[in-house]
Amino acid sequence: MKLNLATILTLFRIAAIPVVVICFYSSIPHARPIAAILFGIAAITDMIDGWVARRYGQQSRFGEFLDPVADKLMVVIVLVMLVQAQSSLWEDIIAMIIIGREITISALREWMATVGERANVRVALSGKIKTTLQMFGIAFMVWQEPLFGIDIYKLGYGLLIVAAVMTIYSMFVYLRAAWPSMKRDVGEP
Repeated sequence: MKLNLATILTLFRIAAIPVVVICFYSSIPHARPIAAILFGIAAITDMIDGWVARRYGQQSRFGEFLDPVADKLMVVIVLVMLVQAQSSLWEDIIAMIIIGREITISALREWMATVGERANVRVALSGKIKTTLQMFGIAFMVWQEPLFGIDIYKLGYGLLIVAAVMTIYSMFVYLRAAWPSMKRDVGEP
């Protein structure tokens, strides 16, 4: 496997996860803001790696596989940490919606690939909006400390609520796109 810049950015995102976790639980001063900044930098690489791959012809099947894995690992691991650190019914429900959707859409894409129709469930604009809202919301919740008198945690929580709504909406967009294929295969072994 030949590493290119796009793949290196994706691998950086995966490598950043344990560092974010360590910072999140660290007792050093401002550990949570440091974890949030690292998470934010990793999230930015998600926006950059796809552009780099397309712009410089660095697209690969390995990159197409690894990119969503890195995104899901980042989101799921940090959501679990947030729920563990400050659990409430609504935060738990939001995490369940987001994690459940990620599993469902990953499985849907895998199934669509097996029936040769993966192109029908490519990333849609609603999915990109959902991801952006999730990344900002999660980063702000990880930050936790007030910033310039603004309750960053509440701001992040609000963004995550909107992200949860977009999560449900985008899931239906993908399911609707896959529905013709699903309908054809109902009842077949």
